[in-house]
Amino acid sequence: MSDTAWHTVTVRIPFASSKHATIAKQVIEVDAELQRDTVKRTLTVEGDELIAKYKTLTIRLARLTVNGFLENVDLVVRTIGEFSEEAENGSAGPQAT
Repeated sequence: MSDTAWHTVTVRIPFASSKHATIAKQVIEVDAELQRDTVKRTLTVEGDELIAKYKTLTIRLARLTVNGFLENVDLVVRTIGEFSEEAENGSAGPQAT
């Protein structure tokens, strides 16, 4: 199929810092798209924003992949919110007594 037949979606997610955006990118990009021949994903960080660009062969695939991406972002954001300050202060993880 030619490039013009693809549907393109760009999602920009702002984070508190570029460090958090980079962490989210690194966590999410580990998982490859399941349908590599019909879904193309590019993740980048610009400043404090995580940018996901999707190209899909159908609008339905665009919706499904963006929904999955947003679920992953939600999990990463909640995890960063829970642990980032503790990790930066060196108080995360089990403590030996």
